[in-house]
Amino acid sequence: MDGVDSFCVAEDGFEVVAGLVGSEERRGLIEAVGDVDAAGRRNMLAIAAVAAFAHSRGLVELVRSHTGGEPRAARAIWFNKSPEANWLVAWHQDLAIAVRERVEAPGFGGWSVKEGVPHVQPPAEVLERMLTVRVHLDDADAENGALRVIPGTHLAGRLDAGQIEAVRCERAETICTARAGDALLMRPLLLHASGRSTSERPRRVLHIEYAGWELPHGLAWFDSF
Repeated sequence: MDGVDSFCVAEDGFEVVAGLVGSEERRGLIEAVGDVDAAGRRNMLAIAAVAAFAHSRGLVELVRSHTGGEPRAARAIWFNKSPEANWLVAWHQDLAIAVRERVEAPGFGGWSVKEGVPHVQPPAEVLERMLTVRVHLDDADAENGALRVIPGTHLAGRLDAGQIEAVRCERAETICTARAGDALLMRPLLLHASGRSTSERPRRVLHIEYAGWELPHGLAWFDSF
């Protein structure tokens, strides 16, 4: 794992769980998604096999150890980086959540609509309690666009562009290499990026965001159960 197995969510904002998903389960997820040539798809919890996996007992118990409460998958996204669909992602934090409908609430702003679903940027304390699970369906390394992170930045709160640039200059990054079936656990506020793939190998990832509580002020998670 090139050393990434020494990191932990609490201190570093991320960790890798090796071999979380077996080969048969990976094949089932890929078949359920269908069009693997698509670069990315949102609203993946609408697919029964994805929803069942996201709420499977073992995965929920793993997430609960980091979120507390009764975790549920709030959003799932499919990323498929390949020679036909290749892109880079600049350094950023994941600041938006998917909700059922727009409700004006204190501390919630930056409203947008993505694929017909309302998204809003909540207060930092909401994001600090969430956990993202990135399930690798292929091996990932520097050549095919593995995620790059700056450890510990999840503890800095929301950062503006100037602060992000300063952190980049001051702190070292880590490349999150992974084997197919490994899962990367991360906090949304962890600074992360990825480069373009220079390989013919695909890099398919199922990105699932979890929360263990209800939203305040009449807001509701889009994919809550």
